[in-house]
Amino acid sequence: MTTPIYMDSHATTRVDPRVVEAMLPFFEEHYGNAASRHHRFGWIARDAVTEARAAVATLIGAPSRAVVFTSGASESNNLALKGIADQSRDRGNHLVTVQTEHRAVLDPLRRLEQQGFQVSCVPVRSDGIVDLSRLDAALTPATVLVSVMMANNEIGVLQPIAELTRNLRARHIPFHTDAAQAAGHVPIDVQADGIDLLSLTAHKLYGPKGIGALYVRPGLEVTPLLDGGGHEYGLRSGTLNVPGIVGFGRAATLCCHAMHDDAIRLASLRDRLLNELRQVIPDLQVNGSMAARLPHNLNISVPGLPGEQLLMGLEGVAVSSGAACSSGTREPSHVLRALGVPERLAEASLRFGLGRFNTDAEVDAVVEQVGSLVARLRAPVPVFEVAENDDDVPPEWQMDL
Repeated sequence: MTTPIYMDSHATTRVDPRVVEAMLPFFEEHYGNAASRHHRFGWIARDAVTEARAAVATLIGAPSRAVVFTSGASESNNLALKGIADQSRDRGNHLVTVQTEHRAVLDPLRRLEQQGFQVSCVPVRSDGIVDLSRLDAALTPATVLVSVMMANNEIGVLQPIAELTRNLRARHIPFHTDAAQAAGHVPIDVQADGIDLLSLTAHKLYGPKGIGALYVRPGLEVTPLLDGGGHEYGLRSGTLNVPGIVGFGRAATLCCHAMHDDAIRLASLRDRLLNELRQVIPDLQVNGSMAARLPHNLNISVPGLPGEQLLMGLEGVAVSSGAACSSGTREPSHVLRALGVPERLAEASLRFGLGRFNTDAEVDAVVEQVGSLVARLRAPVPVFEVAENDDDVPPEWQMDL
């Protein structure tokens, strides 16, 4: 088995070779600015952007003009949250989210709190699904936006979006969802599900990094974060990343065609991984619902072993113990703590993110490595008998008293 084995697709995905092929001409041959209106170079770039916008819109069931290109999901989240908050100041100052949100939502909300807005952070159940009754109770006449991520980036849990938005529509409260982990992996229909704003990014669905999008329901007013040219219908000024947009569009089209089959294959691989891991680690704990979950996600805890020890011992296997943006911290995952997972188990977590290019053989090899590592780490520490006579003790063991 060739190493390294990559199973960290929630952090990022390998760019599909077909996506790279589509992008290449827009670096050297069709390098025009999509805003250049007076020559062929600009027209080709403009048409490519239009085609890609339609592809991304199709992926989420949206009209093309409702898709605004950004640098990624973090920017899209900031534009949605801050843009709606600013636009709604005369109607209210209250926003609602859940405890298991990505930092790209929690941190902008924290910034809005510093600016005088009020934020309610609703708890989730032990399976990671939002408690709808608690969310409903958090709403007030001053609530101007609710933001709940579609699929969690650590535990892969899918939220009941259509059920969640039903009550919000009746109360005319806009709804935003961070769908960075869900887009391209599960079907999305923003109109049928009553979604007003949706963030997504290319690099989670086999596209390039540095390009994302925000869906904005037609008619919804959002204050832009960037000014300077009025690009993207005035919502996001700046020269368009044409190669990235083309790659995003191609990746979206490939996902539209392959999503169903990919989901079936990856769910089978994920279940194989879990079943084999349980054979070598009978006491492992699965974090989050297995019924409402992304097909390519598995998050487990191994009792008694710190996740850092597990990660350092898995040479040649790329997995993580939580969100990539928080991987530099030593604190337990805020997502697992929100589920009620004890701190010691939260610290002993491993997140597997399977992808389009993983194989059965790789799953078997990873199970073998994880099982062997856990067995070594759990083995009793050998007790060395030291002779009473100092002459029998190796010099490096002797101490001057």
